[in-house]
Amino acid sequence: MTHTVSVSASSLYEAAALALAEFKKSGFALAEVGAGTRLKVAVEAPATVHELSVRTLQTWLDTNGKTPREQGLKVTLRQVLRR
Repeated sequence: MTHTVSVSASSLYEAAALALAEFKKSGFALAEVGAGTRLKVAVEAPATVHELSVRTLQTWLDTNGKTPREQGLKVTLRQVLRR
């Protein structure tokens, strides 16, 4: 099954987290999203596609940011995902 959502983000992980939050909010993710769930992130301009697992996103969110900006982004995304 494939679901699609458009989000504005400045990084792969931010896009993945915002997409997960949007799926949960809209009710499209009726089944529980697990760590093995694959997310495909397509950048519209210039066109690029990235793929990562929810586990990879969770692992990234569970680490400290390398810069103050990244630390702030992780705090925001954890709140968005209610982690």
